[in-house]
Amino acid sequence: MSTTNCKEEDDSYPLHECVFIGDVRKLSSLLRFNDVTRKDKHGNTALHLAVMLGRKECVQLLLAHSAPVKVKNLAGWSPLAEAISYGDRQTISSLVRKLKQQAREQMEVRRPDLIRALAQIQDFYMELKWDFHSWVPLVSRILPSDVCKIYKSGSGIRLDTTLVDFTDMKWERGDISFIFQGEKPPSESLTVLDNKAKVYQRVRYEETENEIEDEVDILMSSDILAAQMSTKGISFSRAQSGWIFREDRKETVAGLYRSDIYTITGLVLESRKRREHLSTDDLQKNKAIIESLTKGNTQNLDTNGEPTRRASLNPPPDSGVEWNMYISSPPGQYPGLGRELVYKESSRNFRATLAMSDDFPLSVDMLLNVLEVIAPFKHFAKLRQFVAMKLPKGFPVKIDIPILPTVTAKITFQKFDFRDDIPPELFIIPEDYIEDPLRFPDL
Repeated sequence: MSTTNCKEEDDSYPLHECVFIGDVRKLSSLLRFNDVTRKDKHGNTALHLAVMLGRKECVQLLLAHSAPVKVKNLAGWSPLAEAISYGDRQTISSLVRKLKQQAREQMEVRRPDLIRALAQIQDFYMELKWDFHSWVPLVSRILPSDVCKIYKSGSGIRLDTTLVDFTDMKWERGDISFIFQGEKPPSESLTVLDNKAKVYQRVRYEETENEIEDEVDILMSSDILAAQMSTKGISFSRAQSGWIFREDRKETVAGLYRSDIYTITGLVLESRKRREHLSTDDLQKNKAIIESLTKGNTQNLDTNGEPTRRASLNPPPDSGVEWNMYISSPPGQYPGLGRELVYKESSRNFRATLAMSDDFPLSVDMLLNVLEVIAPFKHFAKLRQFVAMKLPKGFPVKIDIPILPTVTAKITFQKFDFRDDIPPELFIIPEDYIEDPLRFPDL
């Protein structure tokens, strides 16, 4: 391994350069007084480069200094995505562990403020109606709808829903309750009830080793996916009504909330997929493997009854790219450092409507705090991302948001009451419910 010294000028990227040339000793000394989160002109952190170049010692050193795992480069890929492409199992496992640790630490920092904010909101009951629809013929007929009921008491939130999960045009119906108890310790504060099966699952604060390794198997066996709702070019304009005498359109939503109607343009759902780490055999087996793992079935066991784990891939050939060549390339256009990409991207522009009302009793900031609690449900995470944008004046009582490239959800806030009589038993697990830690594999 090279021990060439790296430059330390302020306008250079000393951590990145040390990683590039494999100077572990110098990297270790520089980490004491350099920002491990800093991105270079391509949006890569030092951890991105360590992963792409297969510098395992550098990866472990950077993770020990809390290098961020979730951050994305200009192409929209995280260090974890690049690690999956490179295919070293130990590196992928290390990044998954650190990603979960960093998510827990961020939540712990945010938690006291969130609980304080919830406690300051007057107790209430609210109903949200979800209507899913698609521009694809016939698909809208089979898409689900749901009325979610949300109860807020003190620092507690309860969500009742019939839509358990909704991904890739598959959904699971049921009778589900999600309970957040802010006064309890983190490991006990989130619980999901299956009211039909009469079982409950605590949303685990930390995963077991087997669960981590199962997740690594899934990552190594499936496409690397990145999907995001891009709002760079978004604009809101008042919707108009009338043929000859045009005027700003208004509507009373749910028969209660007088609203100004806006047209949303420039909202783009971007979806990208990579599969250079998958063999032809993988692609044929892919669906069965993923379904098996996500259901908690590890069918392939070794002679000791332990699951057979996915092996590391052979490293990609050395790219031969030198530091100066990399750093002098135009932003985002550096030569490939790992496997040759097998890449597909798609984007879809959405035109939608938004109803903003001054009559709704809750503020947007209060709604964001409530949605942060129930973000483990993916469609609520999308709603929170949308509401967090700079919206026109008022409260968004009716919204269209893209959920998948072919599916949009219309969310209507159709009922809201401040209440002093929210029953405390709503936040207690019924005595006849049995704990099932595997009922909801994704939570």
